[in-house]
Amino acid sequence: MKKTIRLLGFGLLVSVIMLSTKTQACTNFLVTKGASVDGSTMITYAADSHYLYGELYFWPAASHAPGTMLKVYEWDTGKFLGEIPQIANTYRVVGNINEHQLAIGETTYGGREELVDTTGLVDYGSLIYITLQRAKNAREAIKIMAELVAEYGYYSSGESFSIADPNEVWIMELIGKGTDMKTDRKTKKAYNANKGAVWVAKLIPDGYVSAHANHARIMTFPKEKETKSSIS
Repeated sequence: MKKTIRLLGFGLLVSVIMLSTKTQACTNFLVTKGASVDGSTMITYAADSHYLYGELYFWPAASHAPGTMLKVYEWDTGKFLGEIPQIANTYRVVGNINEHQLAIGETTYGGREELVDTTGLVDYGSLIYITLQRAKNAREAIKIMAELVAEYGYYSSGESFSIADPNEVWIMELIGKGTDMKTDRKTKKAYNANKGAVWVAKLIPDGYVSAHANHARIMTFPKEKETKSSIS
């Protein structure tokens, strides 16, 4: 009887661990033009969770007056992170795709906790939706995402982003550089000397299907220079 109770207890413990892991699991599939029947690129974005329900966000295309500021809130919690300058014109976005058929998804791989920048103004969710409003294609999206975190700091942990337009599909992986607070001698204001992120992006070769699910995928890449299929 005691053995049976122990086995039941062990089984319940394993079940709880597995459920707690699955509730935060994300999965992306990435399909290139040459791997689809009709020559379309596509990505999928799923969160296997009991508390993340399907949501469709909408931003209309808009023009913004000079000096307009964009309020940034952490996507997961709604916490106000700060404000950044808005650009003159933004694109229409429905869900995770914009009017130019640029689509962005993600899965979180986490990484080292000390690399999170607690002073950053842009979290991973805001990075997706701000970029969708500003970029026309995948390569431009990668450039804008890199510029945003370099300028305003990256608030989240390590992420794998799926980025697709009608012609190309990319994986971009990004993680912060941590917090090293310094004081500016002139202004006497504190700042993070490690602001920004380290990142790399790789093009999925045409004819291939790829995927990622809460684990970093890019293991090797050329460090010396940018190529047509690798950016860092």
